[in-house]
Amino acid sequence: MPASSIKSIEVITNPGAKYDAEGVAGILNIVTFGKGMQGYTTTFNAGASTTGRNAGIYSTVQSGKFTVTGNYYYNYYKSAGDVDTYSKREDITSTTNKYLTNKSVSDYKGNYNSGNIEASYEIDSLRLITFSGSLYGGNSKNNSTGNTEMEDANLNSMYSYNTINSGKDNYMSIDASLDYQRTFKKKDELLILSYKLNGSPQKSDAYTYYKDILNYPSQLYDMHTKGDPSTTEHTFQCDYTYPITKEQTLELGAKYIIRNSDSDNKYYTTNSGSEDFKENKDKSSKYSHLQDIVAAYAGYSLKHKSFGFKTGLRYEYTMMDVKYYSAKGEDFNKRFSDLVPSANISYQIAPTQTLKASYNMRISRPGIWYLNPFINDADPKNISYGNSKLDSEKSHSFGLNYSSFSQKFNINLSLGHTFVNNSIESYSFIKDGIVNNTFDNIGKWSSTRLSSYINWNMTPKTRIFMNGSTSYDDFKSDKMDQSNNGFNYYIGGGIQQNLPYDLRLSLNGGGSGSSIGLQGKRSGYKYYGISLNKLMLNKRLTISVYARNLFNKNLTFTSTTETPSFRYYSETTYPMRSFGINISYRIGELSAAVKKTAKSIQNDDVKGGGSNTGGGAPSGN
Repeated sequence: MPASSIKSIEVITNPGAKYDAEGVAGILNIVTFGKGMQGYTTTFNAGASTTGRNAGIYSTVQSGKFTVTGNYYYNYYKSAGDVDTYSKREDITSTTNKYLTNKSVSDYKGNYNSGNIEASYEIDSLRLITFSGSLYGGNSKNNSTGNTEMEDANLNSMYSYNTINSGKDNYMSIDASLDYQRTFKKKDELLILSYKLNGSPQKSDAYTYYKDILNYPSQLYDMHTKGDPSTTEHTFQCDYTYPITKEQTLELGAKYIIRNSDSDNKYYTTNSGSEDFKENKDKSSKYSHLQDIVAAYAGYSLKHKSFGFKTGLRYEYTMMDVKYYSAKGEDFNKRFSDLVPSANISYQIAPTQTLKASYNMRISRPGIWYLNPFINDADPKNISYGNSKLDSEKSHSFGLNYSSFSQKFNINLSLGHTFVNNSIESYSFIKDGIVNNTFDNIGKWSSTRLSSYINWNMTPKTRIFMNGSTSYDDFKSDKMDQSNNGFNYYIGGGIQQNLPYDLRLSLNGGGSGSSIGLQGKRSGYKYYGISLNKLMLNKRLTISVYARNLFNKNLTFTSTTETPSFRYYSETTYPMRSFGINISYRIGELSAAVKKTAKSIQNDDVKGGGSNTGGGAPSGN
C-alpha cells in the first residue's frame, strides 16, 4: 500500500466482544484518505539473492466512486546449503535397545505465489460495498539421506539402517469477502452485512527407502504416503453500532461459521528394492471433521472526558461432528457453548498518553493439523499422529498498557498475565521402543509477560527503534505428572540513517532466549542484517542491496525432551548467510486507496501449527 494513501494507523491493543472470542492480541486499523485523484499508480519490484529470487507488482486504479487495488508476488527459494541434523535418544526402560542415534543431511527448494484484489464502490454517501479476494499457494520439495543406529547400554551395536527420503508438498489458500455498509443520518450509526469464503486445500507426496539394513529385528518396507487435507469455511456476519448519546455506544452482532475439514491419507508399502507399491488399508485413513459455530455479542462503551470504559459479552455455540470413513476411530459428535466476557478501562493522562487495564477471554479451536489421526511412521522408531477428540482452548488474559505517541518519540509498554487450564500440548511417550508424538488437552499453562516498543526519531534523518519482551512461562500436566517453567526473552531493533544523495542505510538485529514446553526446551536464535537503499529518477526507482548474518555461515538449534521413560537431544544446523538485491519502480501519481467498511469478517479462532506430516523428532513443547 503506498504511504501516500494512508491517513493514520490506529492500534487497538484490547479488542472487545465485537472482535470475536479468538486469539486476537491486537488490531491495526489502517485509515486511508477518503478521496483521491482520478487515475492510477503501479509499482514493479524484483529481487535476487543467494537463496532465491522474487518479483511482484502492485497497482491501484480509481474511476469515480469505484476504486480497485491488486497485487501479485512470486518467490522462488532454496536452501543455501545442506541442513545437518543429529539426534540421540536414551530409552530409560531398556538396557538392550538403549541408545538410538540418527544423523541426516537434507536440502529443500520451492516457490510460492500470492495475489489479492480489493475493490470498493460508494453507492451514495450512506452506502458502501467492498470486495476482496486473495490467493496464496506454492509447492516445496525436500530430499534427505540418513543413518540410524541402535546401541545397548554398553554401546554395542544392535542394528542399523540407512534411509533415503524425498517429498513434495502443494498448498493453497483462497479467500473471498463481500461487505455492505449502511450508515445513517445519526452520526456513527452503522449496519454492516458480511460474507466470507475460505478454502485451504493441501497435498503431500513422500517416499522413504531403507538401505543397508543390518540386524533389524523386523521387516522394513519401503513406503509411499499421499496426503490430501483441506478445510473450507463459509461465514456470515451482521454488525450494528448505535450511539446512545455522544458518550455512550451500543454494539450488537451475530455470526455463523460453517467449517468443514477433511483428510484423506493413503499409505503404500513394498519390499525393499521394488517399485510395486500397494496400499496398506490398515494404515490409510480418511475422515471428516465438521463444525457449525453460532455466535452473538453485545458491547457497551462509555467515553467521558479522559475516562473510557468498554465491556462486552459474547455467546458461542459449537456443533461438532466427526466421521471416520477409513481409520481407527469411532464416529462421534459434541455440542458445547461458551460465554466469553471482556472489559477494559482507559484513562487519557495527556493528549498523547494513555493508560489501559483490560480482561479478555479467548478461544482457540484445534485445526486439522492437530486433529488428523493419520499415523506418520516414516521413521519407524519415532511416529506422529493427531487427536480428533481435542477440545478448544480457553485462555484468560489480564493486562496493563501504557502508550505515549509523539512526532519524535513513541513508547508502548504492556504487562500481562495469561492462563489456560485445558491447553493443547504436544507430548511424547515411548511404547514398545517406539516414541509416539501426539496432542491432548492435558496442560495447565500460564505466562507473565512484559513487552515494550520504542521508536525514537533522534533527528530528521535518524530513526532508532526497538521492541522486546521477557516472560515467565509455567507448564503443568497432572495426566503426565510433569511440569516445566522458566524465563524467555526476545529483543529486536535497528537504526535507519538517511544519507546524502537519497541514500538510506539500515542496520537491524535481534534474537531470543530458549523457549520451554511441557517436556523440554528449544534453543534461541539470533539474526542481524545491513541494507542500503538508493532513490533515483525523482524517487520513482528504488535499488536496495542487503546482507544477512554476514559473519555467521550457519546457525545451530538444539532441542531437548525429558520424560519418565526416555530422554532426547537433537541439534540441527541451518545455513543462514545470504546476500541480495531488490529493485522497485513506480509509475503514476494516484494517492487514493480502496475504502474499507468499519467491520469485516476475521476468523482467527483456529489454533495454528501442529503439523504431524513430518513424523520427525519429539517436540520440545
